[in-house]
Amino acid sequence: MSEPTSERDTQRAIAATFRLEQARLIAGLTRIVRDVGLAEELAQDALIVALKHWPAEGVPRNPGAWLMQTAKRRAIDYFRRNKMVARKLDELGHDMREEEQTAPDLDTPLDDDVGDDLLKLIFTSCHPAISAEARVALTLRLLGGLSTDEIARAFLVPEATVAQRIVRAKKTLAEAGLPFEVPRGADRVARLGSVLEVLYLIFNEGYTATSGTDWTRPQLCEEAMRLGRVLAGLAPDEPEVHGLVALMELQASRMPARAGRDGTPVLLLDQDRSKWDQMLIRRGLSALQRAVEQGGAAGPYALQASIAACHARARQAADTDWVAIAGFYDLLAAVMPSPVVELNRAVAHAMAFGPAKGLLLLDALGDAPALKHYHLLPAVRGDFLLKLGRTGEARAEFERAAQMTRNEAERDLLLERARTCAA
Repeated sequence: MSEPTSERDTQRAIAATFRLEQARLIAGLTRIVRDVGLAEELAQDALIVALKHWPAEGVPRNPGAWLMQTAKRRAIDYFRRNKMVARKLDELGHDMREEEQTAPDLDTPLDDDVGDDLLKLIFTSCHPAISAEARVALTLRLLGGLSTDEIARAFLVPEATVAQRIVRAKKTLAEAGLPFEVPRGADRVARLGSVLEVLYLIFNEGYTATSGTDWTRPQLCEEAMRLGRVLAGLAPDEPEVHGLVALMELQASRMPARAGRDGTPVLLLDQDRSKWDQMLIRRGLSALQRAVEQGGAAGPYALQASIAACHARARQAADTDWVAIAGFYDLLAAVMPSPVVELNRAVAHAMAFGPAKGLLLLDALGDAPALKHYHLLPAVRGDFLLKLGRTGEARAEFERAAQMTRNEAERDLLLERARTCAA
């Protein structure tokens, strides 16, 4: 054990550790107990034990292994209480004895086809036995560590709806006794679309957090990219896998410039592009080229990566080829129609052809139910109005957007824009 620290510091350490280890913990436990719902409960139990012991004893040197060991002990207690078969107890006991001899390193990269518990958990959660919406919600909950509220905001649906989807998905997986594995052949291809969607939603939550005080959650971006690279190795002939990897790499390249030293968000056009990660840009452009060479240029993720590539190639914001970006959004709206795509399309057309054109496209979205509580709709509208000199209307839109967002850093940015309009 490390030296005891203040209770406040320990609480922060516990929260940070669990946030980092939760997905691996649940994945490892699911491999053992074969029940994702039970695995999540055991992980939460381990957290409760940590909250009890760590403030007095200090944070362990290998907190992830400590949590896993504690959760396994809780699993043994669970099976004993429920009079489960002795074989399961023997399996857990053997696992525990091995762990005592050599402490496991939960941070070791998981990069093989059958040994990556996280990847197995994604494919299990994306099983066709559960609905597409439930697959995404469950995986975001288990691997992304997102709350039902955060998932609801990502989906633009009520929180109660997401909660019901997660409960039903866990029940279906438990009752069906589905294998905990990365499928092969046709089964893998059948689940690939849901897996890609899950990874990108996890990445997006890391790129711009839906709630809390932090503007970004880099560990989610890194995990989504890592799993995306593993998928690219598993399915090298699937162009959309490379398209998604390209999209995540290119967007992640901007992370060092997305916030000031004080954590204040910095919008894309105001970022210092010398801070962009050139290695990630090169990797992203290479992955995009691979997707195009495989005939996937018109895929949804490849099109979004092409948009990101336009930004990555522009040394300065003024050099951005907005006409090309608008064209890519026109294609994207055709292959993947959604209110959010139309919102981004309006922004691209405003930059390419003027704010009046953007406002015209945006106003056509005013009654879209999915955008009713989406803060970026009034935020973008406020930007268009400000550029058109309609400052009073712009201020009202920025203030409305600030009331709708759950991210404190973003709220401060929107309120600052509203104050600028008043000035």
